[in-house]
Amino acid sequence: MRKVAALALTVLSVLLLTAPQAAALDKVTGSGSTYVGPAMSDWQNGANSRGIPINYATRGSPTGVNQYGDRTVDFAGTEAEITSLIAAGGGGQSAEQRGYQYVPDVAGAVAVMYDVTDAGGNQVDYLHLTREVIGRIFSRDITRWNDPAISATNGGKALPDQPITLLGRTAQSGTTALFYDFVAHSAPGPYKAFVQRNEGTGIGPLPDGVRPIQLPYSGPDADFYKLFGDSEQIAQAVGLHRVPFSIGYDEFSYALKYHAPTVWVENEAHQYTQPFAENIAAALTKAELRPDLSQKLDGVYTNPDPKTYPISAYSYLMMPCTTGRDTCRGGYDAQGKTDTMTGFLEHIACDGQVNMARIGYSPLPPNLSQEMMNSNARLTGQPAKQLNAGNCRNPTFHGGLGAGAASPPDPFEKIGGVKKLTNPTGGPGKSAGPSTSAGTATATASPEDELANGGSKDWRDAAPAAYDHDGGGPGIGGWATLVLLGAIIAPLLARGLLRRFRRS
Repeated sequence: MRKVAALALTVLSVLLLTAPQAAALDKVTGSGSTYVGPAMSDWQNGANSRGIPINYATRGSPTGVNQYGDRTVDFAGTEAEITSLIAAGGGGQSAEQRGYQYVPDVAGAVAVMYDVTDAGGNQVDYLHLTREVIGRIFSRDITRWNDPAISATNGGKALPDQPITLLGRTAQSGTTALFYDFVAHSAPGPYKAFVQRNEGTGIGPLPDGVRPIQLPYSGPDADFYKLFGDSEQIAQAVGLHRVPFSIGYDEFSYALKYHAPTVWVENEAHQYTQPFAENIAAALTKAELRPDLSQKLDGVYTNPDPKTYPISAYSYLMMPCTTGRDTCRGGYDAQGKTDTMTGFLEHIACDGQVNMARIGYSPLPPNLSQEMMNSNARLTGQPAKQLNAGNCRNPTFHGGLGAGAASPPDPFEKIGGVKKLTNPTGGPGKSAGPSTSAGTATATASPEDELANGGSKDWRDAAPAAYDHDGGGPGIGGWATLVLLGAIIAPLLARGLLRRFRRS
Protein backbone atom coordinates (compact mmCIF):
# COMPACT_ATOMS: atom_id res chain seq x y z
CA MET A 1 0.00 0.00 0.00
CA ARG A 2 2.89 2.33 0.73
CA LYS A 3 4.18 1.76 -2.81
CA VAL A 4 0.72 2.59 -4.19
CA ALA A 5 0.52 5.80 -2.15
CA ALA A 6 4.02 6.83 -3.22
CA LEU A 7 3.19 6.20 -6.86
CA ALA A 8 -0.04 8.20 -6.56
CA LEU A 9 1.84 11.13 -5.02
CA THR A 10 4.42 10.97 -7.80
CA VAL A 11 1.73 11.08 -10.49
CA LEU A 12 -0.08 13.94 -8.72
CA SER A 13 3.15 15.91 -8.46
CA VAL A 14 3.82 15.48 -12.18
CA LEU A 15 0.28 16.63 -13.01
CA LEU A 16 0.55 19.68 -10.76
CA LEU A 17 3.93 20.64 -12.16
CA THR A 18 2.68 20.40 -15.73
CA ALA A 19 -0.62 22.21 -14.99
CA PRO A 20 -0.74 25.90 -15.94
CA GLN A 21 -0.37 28.23 -12.99
CA ALA A 22 -2.69 31.18 -12.46
CA ALA A 23 -1.02 34.39 -13.63
CA ALA A 24 -0.10 36.86 -10.93
CA LEU A 25 -2.07 40.11 -10.92
CA ASP A 26 0.00 43.25 -11.40
CA LYS A 27 -0.81 46.47 -9.56
CA VAL A 28 -2.76 48.93 -11.70
CA THR A 29 -2.74 52.67 -11.01
CA GLY A 30 -5.22 55.33 -12.06
CA SER A 31 -5.61 59.07 -11.67
CA GLY A 32 -8.04 61.83 -12.48
CA SER A 33 -11.64 62.76 -11.75
CA THR A 34 -12.63 63.96 -8.29
CA TYR A 35 -16.28 63.72 -9.39
CA VAL A 36 -16.00 59.93 -9.24
CA GLY A 37 -13.69 59.97 -6.20
CA PRO A 38 -16.06 58.61 -3.51
CA ALA A 39 -17.33 55.90 -5.89
CA MET A 40 -13.77 54.99 -6.86
CA SER A 41 -12.83 54.70 -3.19
CA ASP A 42 -15.67 52.22 -2.68
CA TRP A 43 -14.64 50.22 -5.77
CA GLN A 44 -10.97 50.27 -4.88
CA ASN A 45 -11.63 48.99 -1.36
CA GLY A 46 -13.89 46.23 -2.66
CA ALA A 47 -11.39 45.20 -5.34
CA ASN A 48 -8.41 45.21 -2.97
CA SER A 49 -10.32 43.02 -0.50
CA ARG A 50 -10.64 40.47 -3.31
CA GLY A 51 -6.97 40.55 -4.17
CA ILE A 52 -7.33 42.89 -7.16
CA PRO A 53 -4.53 45.47 -6.67
CA ILE A 54 -5.90 48.90 -7.67
CA ASN A 55 -4.72 52.36 -6.62
CA TYR A 56 -6.45 55.58 -7.74
CA ALA A 57 -5.56 59.21 -6.97
CA THR A 58 -8.08 62.08 -7.30
CA ARG A 59 -6.05 64.76 -9.08
CA GLY A 60 -8.69 66.13 -11.46
CA SER A 61 -9.76 64.94 -14.89
CA PRO A 62 -7.24 66.95 -16.97
CA THR A 63 -4.32 65.79 -14.82
CA GLY A 64 -5.45 62.18 -14.98
CA VAL A 65 -5.92 62.27 -18.76
CA ASN A 66 -2.46 63.74 -19.28
CA GLN A 67 -0.85 61.25 -16.89
CA TYR A 68 -2.57 58.47 -18.81
CA GLY A 69 -1.16 59.89 -22.05
CA ASP A 70 2.31 60.09 -20.51
CA ARG A 71 1.96 56.45 -19.34
CA THR A 72 2.60 57.32 -15.71
CA VAL A 73 -0.78 55.75 -14.85
CA ASP A 74 -2.62 52.81 -16.41
CA PHE A 75 -6.07 54.39 -16.63
CA ALA A 76 -7.74 57.75 -16.07
CA GLY A 77 -11.05 58.92 -14.62
CA THR A 78 -12.69 61.82 -16.45
CA GLU A 79 -15.84 63.73 -17.30
CA ALA A 80 -14.03 65.98 -19.77
CA GLU A 81 -13.65 64.61 -23.27
CA ILE A 82 -10.27 64.61 -25.01
CA THR A 83 -11.45 66.93 -27.78
CA SER A 84 -12.76 69.48 -25.26
CA LEU A 85 -9.58 69.31 -23.16
CA ILE A 86 -7.42 69.99 -26.20
CA ALA A 87 -9.64 72.88 -27.35
CA ALA A 88 -9.72 74.42 -23.87
CA GLY A 89 -5.95 74.19 -23.44
CA GLY A 90 -6.08 71.36 -20.92
CA GLY A 91 -3.70 69.05 -22.75
CA GLY A 92 -4.86 65.64 -23.91
CA GLN A 93 -2.68 65.31 -27.00
CA SER A 94 -0.53 62.56 -25.49
CA ALA A 95 -3.63 60.56 -24.50
CA GLU A 96 -4.93 60.84 -28.04
CA GLN A 97 -1.61 59.51 -29.34
CA ARG A 98 -1.62 56.62 -26.88
CA GLY A 99 -5.13 55.60 -27.91
CA TYR A 100 -8.09 55.21 -25.57
CA GLN A 101 -11.63 54.01 -25.10
CA TYR A 102 -14.28 55.66 -22.91
CA VAL A 103 -15.89 53.31 -20.37
CA PRO A 104 -18.90 54.68 -18.43
CA ASP A 105 -18.55 53.64 -14.79
CA VAL A 106 -21.33 55.40 -12.81
CA ALA A 107 -24.14 57.93 -13.12
CA GLY A 108 -23.76 61.03 -10.97
CA ALA A 109 -24.84 64.63 -10.58
CA VAL A 110 -23.41 68.03 -9.72
CA ALA A 111 -24.99 69.42 -6.56
CA VAL A 112 -25.25 73.18 -6.05
CA MET A 113 -24.28 73.67 -2.40
CA TYR A 114 -24.68 76.86 -0.39
CA ASP A 115 -24.15 78.47 3.01
CA VAL A 116 -26.74 81.20 3.62
CA THR A 117 -28.55 82.56 6.67
CA ASP A 118 -31.81 84.52 6.65
CA ALA A 119 -32.47 87.97 8.11
CA GLY A 120 -32.83 86.42 11.59
CA GLY A 121 -29.51 84.61 11.37
CA ASN A 122 -31.14 81.19 10.86
CA GLN A 123 -29.49 78.70 8.52
CA VAL A 124 -31.33 78.41 5.21
CA ASP A 125 -31.88 74.78 4.18
CA TYR A 126 -34.67 75.11 1.63
CA LEU A 127 -33.19 77.12 -1.24
CA HIS A 128 -35.04 76.65 -4.55
CA LEU A 129 -33.56 78.02 -7.78
CA THR A 130 -34.43 77.81 -11.47
CA ARG A 131 -31.88 76.64 -14.00
CA GLU A 132 -31.66 80.14 -15.45
CA VAL A 133 -31.01 81.74 -12.06
CA ILE A 134 -28.24 79.22 -11.31
CA GLY A 135 -26.69 80.05 -14.68
CA ARG A 136 -26.94 83.77 -13.98
CA ILE A 137 -25.40 83.42 -10.50
CA PHE A 138 -22.38 81.49 -11.79
CA SER A 139 -21.99 83.92 -14.70
CA ARG A 140 -21.88 86.84 -12.22
CA ASP A 141 -25.12 88.28 -13.64
CA ILE A 142 -26.81 87.93 -10.23
CA THR A 143 -24.43 89.06 -7.52
CA ARG A 144 -26.45 89.55 -4.30
CA TRP A 145 -28.57 87.19 -2.23
CA ASN A 146 -31.57 89.55 -2.06
CA ASP A 147 -31.99 89.58 -5.84
CA PRO A 148 -35.71 89.38 -6.78
CA ALA A 149 -35.03 86.38 -9.03
CA ILE A 150 -33.91 84.38 -5.96
CA SER A 151 -36.80 85.61 -3.81
CA ALA A 152 -39.33 84.67 -6.50
CA THR A 153 -38.79 80.92 -6.11
CA ASN A 154 -38.52 80.98 -2.32
CA GLY A 155 -41.96 82.10 -1.29
CA GLY A 156 -41.21 85.77 -2.02
CA LYS A 157 -39.00 86.01 1.05
CA ALA A 158 -35.92 88.12 0.44
CA LEU A 159 -32.61 86.83 1.72
CA PRO A 160 -30.14 89.30 3.28
CA ASP A 161 -28.53 91.98 1.14
CA GLN A 162 -25.17 90.25 1.04
CA PRO A 163 -22.78 89.67 -1.88
CA ILE A 164 -22.67 86.16 -3.32
CA THR A 165 -19.30 84.43 -3.00
CA LEU A 166 -18.74 81.75 -5.62
CA LEU A 167 -16.81 78.61 -4.71
CA GLY A 168 -14.86 76.62 -7.27
CA ARG A 169 -11.64 74.82 -8.14
CA THR A 170 -8.22 76.44 -8.40
CA ALA A 171 -6.93 74.10 -11.10
CA GLN A 172 -8.34 72.65 -14.30
CA SER A 173 -11.29 70.40 -13.52
CA GLY A 174 -13.66 68.08 -15.37
CA THR A 175 -16.39 68.96 -12.86
CA THR A 176 -15.94 72.64 -13.77
CA ALA A 177 -16.30 71.80 -17.47
CA LEU A 178 -19.37 69.65 -16.76
CA PHE A 179 -21.07 72.30 -14.61
CA TYR A 180 -20.34 75.20 -16.94
CA ASP A 181 -21.78 73.21 -19.85
CA PHE A 182 -25.04 73.33 -17.86
CA VAL A 183 -24.54 77.04 -17.15
CA ALA A 184 -23.98 77.76 -20.85
CA HIS A 185 -27.24 76.04 -21.78
CA SER A 186 -29.25 77.54 -18.90
CA ALA A 187 -28.24 81.21 -19.23
CA PRO A 188 -26.52 81.58 -22.63
CA GLY A 189 -26.43 85.39 -22.70
CA PRO A 190 -24.89 85.94 -19.24
CA TYR A 191 -22.55 82.97 -19.79
CA LYS A 192 -21.22 84.41 -23.06
CA ALA A 193 -20.64 87.79 -21.40
CA PHE A 194 -18.85 86.05 -18.49
CA VAL A 195 -16.46 84.22 -20.83
CA GLN A 196 -15.71 87.33 -22.89
CA ARG A 197 -15.16 89.41 -19.77
CA ASN A 198 -12.65 86.95 -18.33
CA GLU A 199 -10.71 85.83 -21.40
CA GLY A 200 -7.02 85.48 -20.68
CA THR A 201 -7.54 85.07 -16.93
CA GLY A 202 -7.73 81.28 -16.89
CA ILE A 203 -10.67 81.19 -19.28
CA GLY A 204 -10.27 81.08 -23.04
CA PRO A 205 -10.50 82.39 -25.50
CA LEU A 206 -12.79 79.41 -26.10
CA PRO A 207 -14.10 78.07 -29.40
CA ASP A 208 -17.87 77.76 -29.69
CA GLY A 209 -19.17 74.75 -27.80
CA VAL A 210 -16.07 74.41 -25.61
CA ARG A 211 -16.61 75.02 -21.90
CA PRO A 212 -14.03 76.39 -19.46
CA ILE A 213 -12.07 73.84 -17.46
CA GLN A 214 -10.67 76.49 -15.13
CA LEU A 215 -12.15 79.50 -13.33
CA PRO A 216 -10.65 83.01 -13.54
CA TYR A 217 -7.60 83.51 -11.33
CA SER A 218 -7.39 87.22 -12.14
CA GLY A 219 -9.47 89.83 -13.95
CA PRO A 220 -12.84 91.46 -13.23
CA ASP A 221 -14.57 88.47 -11.58
CA ALA A 222 -11.68 86.84 -9.73
CA ASP A 223 -12.31 88.67 -6.44
CA PHE A 224 -15.82 87.18 -6.22
CA TYR A 225 -14.51 83.61 -6.25
CA LYS A 226 -12.98 81.60 -3.46
CA LEU A 227 -11.13 78.71 -5.04
CA PHE A 228 -10.13 75.39 -3.49
CA GLY A 229 -7.75 72.62 -4.49
CA ASP A 230 -10.28 69.80 -4.73
CA SER A 231 -13.90 68.76 -4.32
CA GLU A 232 -13.40 67.64 -0.74
CA GLN A 233 -12.28 71.12 0.31
CA ILE A 234 -15.26 72.81 -1.35
CA ALA A 235 -17.75 70.55 0.41
CA GLN A 236 -15.99 71.04 3.74
CA ALA A 237 -16.10 74.82 3.33
CA VAL A 238 -19.86 74.73 2.81
CA GLY A 239 -20.74 72.01 5.30
CA LEU A 240 -18.60 73.52 8.07
CA HIS A 241 -19.80 77.11 7.33
CA ARG A 242 -16.34 78.45 6.59
CA VAL A 243 -17.45 80.86 3.83
CA PRO A 244 -20.72 82.62 4.77
CA PHE A 245 -23.11 83.61 1.97
CA SER A 246 -21.37 81.35 -0.53
CA ILE A 247 -22.54 78.95 -3.23
CA GLY A 248 -20.53 76.30 -5.07
CA TYR A 249 -20.77 73.13 -7.15
CA ASP A 250 -19.56 69.62 -6.44
CA GLU A 251 -20.53 66.01 -6.98
CA PHE A 252 -23.48 65.19 -4.72
CA SER A 253 -21.55 62.53 -2.81
CA TYR A 254 -19.42 65.24 -1.19
CA ALA A 255 -22.51 67.21 -0.15
CA LEU A 256 -23.87 64.10 1.58
CA LYS A 257 -20.57 63.42 3.30
CA TYR A 258 -20.29 66.90 4.80
CA HIS A 259 -24.01 67.57 5.28
CA ALA A 260 -23.87 70.59 2.99
CA PRO A 261 -27.27 72.12 2.07
CA THR A 262 -28.13 71.43 -1.56
CA VAL A 263 -30.27 73.55 -3.87
CA TRP A 264 -33.61 72.26 -5.13
CA VAL A 265 -33.26 72.80 -8.89
CA GLU A 266 -36.23 73.46 -11.15
CA ASN A 267 -36.47 71.12 -14.14
CA GLU A 268 -38.25 71.42 -17.49
CA ALA A 269 -41.53 70.21 -15.93
CA HIS A 270 -41.30 73.08 -13.38
CA GLN A 271 -40.69 70.64 -10.55
CA TYR A 272 -37.90 71.11 -8.01
CA THR A 273 -35.59 68.13 -7.40
CA GLN A 274 -32.35 67.20 -5.69
CA PRO A 275 -29.65 64.85 -7.02
CA PHE A 276 -30.78 61.56 -5.49
CA ALA A 277 -30.48 58.38 -7.54
CA GLU A 278 -34.10 58.26 -8.72
CA ASN A 279 -33.81 61.82 -10.08
CA ILE A 280 -30.44 61.17 -11.72
CA ALA A 281 -31.85 58.01 -13.30
CA ALA A 282 -34.85 59.89 -14.68
CA ALA A 283 -32.67 62.67 -16.11
CA LEU A 284 -30.23 60.41 -17.91
CA THR A 285 -32.91 58.69 -19.99
CA LYS A 286 -32.32 61.67 -22.31
CA ALA A 287 -28.53 61.41 -22.39
CA GLU A 288 -27.21 60.82 -25.90
CA LEU A 289 -24.28 58.45 -26.12
CA ARG A 290 -22.14 58.75 -29.22
CA PRO A 291 -20.57 55.70 -30.91
CA ASP A 292 -17.47 56.10 -28.74
CA LEU A 293 -19.79 56.25 -25.66
CA SER A 294 -18.97 59.90 -24.89
CA GLN A 295 -22.00 61.85 -23.71
CA LYS A 296 -24.09 64.73 -25.02
CA LEU A 297 -26.24 66.21 -22.26
CA ASP A 298 -28.43 68.84 -23.94
CA GLY A 299 -31.47 66.57 -23.63
CA VAL A 300 -30.76 65.97 -19.93
CA TYR A 301 -30.94 69.69 -19.15
CA THR A 302 -34.41 69.89 -20.73
CA ASN A 303 -35.75 66.42 -19.93
CA PRO A 304 -39.55 66.82 -19.40
CA ASP A 305 -39.77 63.98 -16.89
CA PRO A 306 -40.95 65.65 -13.66
CA LYS A 307 -38.49 63.62 -11.60
CA THR A 308 -35.45 64.85 -13.56
CA TYR A 309 -32.48 66.38 -11.76
CA PRO A 310 -31.09 68.36 -14.70
CA ILE A 311 -27.38 68.54 -13.76
CA SER A 312 -26.78 64.80 -14.14
CA ALA A 313 -24.02 63.08 -16.12
CA TYR A 314 -21.98 59.92 -16.45
CA SER A 315 -18.39 59.55 -15.35
CA TYR A 316 -15.87 57.61 -17.44
CA LEU A 317 -12.77 55.50 -17.21
CA MET A 318 -10.23 55.94 -19.98
CA MET A 319 -8.35 52.78 -20.95
CA PRO A 320 -6.06 51.70 -23.77
CA CYS A 321 -7.39 51.15 -27.26
CA THR A 322 -4.78 50.80 -29.95
CA THR A 323 -6.59 50.59 -33.28
CA GLY A 324 -9.59 52.89 -33.19
CA ARG A 325 -12.85 53.09 -31.29
CA ASP A 326 -14.97 50.52 -33.15
CA THR A 327 -12.22 47.96 -33.69
CA CYS A 328 -9.95 48.64 -30.73
CA ARG A 329 -8.19 45.73 -29.10
CA GLY A 330 -5.34 45.07 -26.73
CA GLY A 331 -3.76 47.70 -24.56
CA TYR A 332 -1.47 46.65 -21.71
CA ASP A 333 1.95 45.18 -22.36
CA ALA A 334 1.85 43.07 -19.19
CA GLN A 335 -0.74 40.28 -18.99
CA GLY A 336 -0.90 40.81 -15.23
CA LYS A 337 -2.20 44.36 -15.75
CA THR A 338 -4.79 43.21 -18.27
CA ASP A 339 -6.02 40.58 -15.80
CA THR A 340 -6.17 43.13 -12.98
CA MET A 341 -8.05 45.68 -15.06
CA THR A 342 -10.60 43.23 -16.41
CA GLY A 343 -11.27 41.95 -12.89
CA PHE A 344 -11.67 45.53 -11.65
CA LEU A 345 -14.11 46.45 -14.43
CA GLU A 346 -16.28 43.42 -13.72
CA HIS A 347 -16.31 44.34 -10.04
CA ILE A 348 -17.39 47.93 -10.88
CA ALA A 349 -20.09 46.75 -13.31
CA CYS A 350 -21.83 44.49 -10.80
CA ASP A 351 -20.94 44.45 -7.09
CA GLY A 352 -19.52 47.97 -7.35
CA GLN A 353 -22.93 49.45 -8.25
CA VAL A 354 -24.69 48.16 -5.12
CA ASN A 355 -23.71 51.08 -2.85
CA MET A 356 -23.90 53.88 -5.41
CA ALA A 357 -27.31 55.33 -4.48
CA ARG A 358 -26.39 55.32 -0.81
CA ILE A 359 -23.25 57.42 -1.34
CA GLY A 360 -24.69 59.98 -3.78
CA TYR A 361 -24.67 58.41 -7.25
CA SER A 362 -27.02 56.25 -9.30
CA PRO A 363 -26.05 52.77 -10.53
CA LEU A 364 -25.37 52.11 -14.20
CA PRO A 365 -28.25 50.75 -16.27
CA PRO A 366 -27.86 47.16 -17.51
CA ASN A 367 -26.81 48.20 -21.01
CA LEU A 368 -23.88 50.27 -19.71
CA SER A 369 -22.79 47.59 -17.24
CA GLN A 370 -22.66 45.30 -20.26
CA GLU A 371 -20.54 47.92 -22.03
CA MET A 372 -17.94 47.44 -19.29
CA MET A 373 -17.80 43.77 -20.24
CA ASN A 374 -17.51 44.76 -23.90
CA SER A 375 -14.59 46.99 -22.92
CA ASN A 376 -12.97 43.99 -21.25
CA ALA A 377 -13.40 42.10 -24.50
CA ARG A 378 -11.56 44.84 -26.36
CA LEU A 379 -8.68 44.51 -23.91
CA THR A 380 -8.44 40.73 -24.13
CA GLY A 381 -9.72 39.86 -27.60
CA GLN A 382 -12.06 37.30 -26.03
CA PRO A 383 -15.88 37.26 -26.30
CA ALA A 384 -17.57 39.55 -23.78
CA LYS A 385 -19.15 38.05 -20.69
CA GLN A 386 -22.91 38.52 -20.90
CA LEU A 387 -24.36 39.99 -17.70
CA ASN A 388 -27.81 39.20 -16.31
CA ALA A 389 -29.70 39.17 -13.04
CA GLY A 390 -28.27 35.76 -12.23
CA ASN A 391 -24.61 36.79 -12.36
CA CYS A 392 -24.65 40.55 -11.62
CA ARG A 393 -25.68 42.26 -8.37
CA ASN A 394 -26.10 45.70 -9.94
CA PRO A 395 -29.53 46.79 -8.58
CA THR A 396 -30.76 47.85 -12.03
CA PHE A 397 -30.63 44.21 -13.14
CA HIS A 398 -33.13 43.51 -10.36
CA GLY A 399 -35.62 46.31 -11.03
CA GLY A 400 -34.36 48.98 -8.64
CA LEU A 401 -31.63 51.49 -7.87
CA GLY A 402 -30.55 50.34 -4.41
CA ALA A 403 -30.79 51.72 -0.89
CA GLY A 404 -30.80 55.52 -0.67
CA ALA A 405 -32.31 56.09 -4.12
CA ALA A 406 -35.44 57.94 -3.03
CA SER A 407 -35.48 61.72 -2.81
CA PRO A 408 -36.79 63.38 0.37
CA PRO A 409 -40.02 65.41 0.15
CA ASP A 410 -39.75 69.02 -0.96
CA PRO A 411 -39.60 71.21 2.18
CA PHE A 412 -41.23 74.29 0.62
CA GLU A 413 -44.22 74.13 2.97
CA LYS A 414 -41.86 74.84 5.87
CA ILE A 415 -40.77 78.16 4.39
CA GLY A 416 -42.35 80.62 6.81
CA GLY A 417 -45.75 79.02 6.49
CA VAL A 418 -45.78 79.51 2.72
CA LYS A 419 -47.85 76.76 1.09
CA LYS A 420 -46.87 77.35 -2.53
CA LEU A 421 -43.73 78.56 -4.21
CA THR A 422 -43.94 81.37 -6.69
CA ASN A 423 -42.53 80.17 -9.99
CA PRO A 424 -41.86 82.84 -12.62
CA THR A 425 -41.32 80.34 -15.44
CA GLY A 426 -44.24 77.97 -15.08
CA GLY A 427 -46.51 76.19 -12.64
CA PRO A 428 -46.11 76.08 -8.86
CA GLY A 429 -43.12 74.28 -7.39
CA LYS A 430 -43.96 70.86 -6.04
CA SER A 431 -42.23 67.88 -4.61
CA ALA A 432 -41.27 65.15 -6.99
CA GLY A 433 -43.84 62.49 -7.71
CA PRO A 434 -43.81 58.85 -6.63
CA SER A 435 -40.62 56.90 -6.93
CA THR A 436 -39.90 55.38 -10.32
CA SER A 437 -38.14 52.03 -10.36
CA ALA A 438 -35.33 51.30 -12.75
CA GLY A 439 -36.40 50.29 -16.20
CA THR A 440 -39.84 51.94 -15.93
CA ALA A 441 -40.79 55.03 -17.89
CA THR A 442 -42.41 57.94 -16.09
CA ALA A 443 -45.82 59.22 -17.11
CA THR A 444 -44.30 61.73 -19.52
CA ALA A 445 -41.68 59.50 -21.11
CA SER A 446 -42.30 57.91 -24.47
CA PRO A 447 -42.06 54.10 -24.77
CA GLU A 448 -38.94 54.22 -26.94
CA ASP A 449 -37.07 55.92 -24.08
CA GLU A 450 -37.80 53.22 -21.51
CA LEU A 451 -34.17 52.54 -20.66
CA ALA A 452 -33.19 52.40 -17.02
CA ASN A 453 -31.01 55.28 -15.87
CA GLY A 454 -30.00 56.67 -19.18
CA GLY A 455 -28.45 56.04 -22.49
CA SER A 456 -30.78 56.84 -25.34
CA LYS A 457 -31.14 54.15 -27.97
CA ASP A 458 -29.23 56.36 -30.37
CA TRP A 459 -25.99 54.44 -29.90
CA ARG A 460 -24.40 51.21 -30.95
CA ASP A 461 -25.69 47.83 -29.82
CA ALA A 462 -23.75 46.32 -26.95
CA ALA A 463 -22.68 43.35 -29.04
CA PRO A 464 -20.03 41.01 -27.64
CA ALA A 465 -16.57 41.56 -29.07
CA ALA A 466 -14.85 38.60 -30.68
CA TYR A 467 -11.59 38.62 -32.61
CA ASP A 468 -9.70 36.29 -34.86
CA HIS A 469 -6.69 34.77 -33.15
CA ASP A 470 -3.40 33.88 -34.76
CA GLY A 471 -3.20 30.17 -35.37
CA GLY A 472 -6.77 29.86 -36.64
CA GLY A 473 -9.28 28.81 -34.06
CA PRO A 474 -9.92 29.48 -30.43
CA GLY A 475 -7.56 26.80 -29.06
CA ILE A 476 -8.10 24.78 -25.92
CA GLY A 477 -7.57 26.29 -22.50
CA GLY A 478 -4.94 24.84 -20.19
CA TRP A 479 -7.36 23.36 -17.69
CA ALA A 480 -9.48 21.92 -20.48
CA THR A 481 -6.33 20.24 -21.80
CA LEU A 482 -5.57 18.86 -18.35
CA VAL A 483 -9.06 17.40 -18.02
CA LEU A 484 -8.77 15.80 -21.44
CA LEU A 485 -5.38 14.30 -20.63
CA GLY A 486 -6.74 13.13 -17.30
CA ALA A 487 -9.59 11.35 -19.05
CA ILE A 488 -7.07 9.53 -21.23
CA ILE A 489 -4.43 8.81 -18.59
CA ALA A 490 -6.68 7.94 -15.62
CA PRO A 491 -7.85 4.53 -16.94
CA LEU A 492 -4.28 3.55 -17.84
CA LEU A 493 -3.02 4.71 -14.47
CA ALA A 494 -5.77 2.88 -12.62
CA ARG A 495 -5.02 -0.33 -14.56
CA GLY A 496 -1.30 -0.10 -13.70
CA LEU A 497 -2.01 0.54 -10.01
CA LEU A 498 -4.39 -2.41 -9.88
CA ARG A 499 -1.72 -4.73 -11.33
CA ARG A 500 0.89 -3.50 -8.78
CA PHE A 501 -1.60 -3.98 -5.97
CA ARG A 502 -2.32 -7.56 -7.02
CA ARG A 503 1.39 -8.35 -7.21
CA SER A 504 2.02 -6.95 -3.73
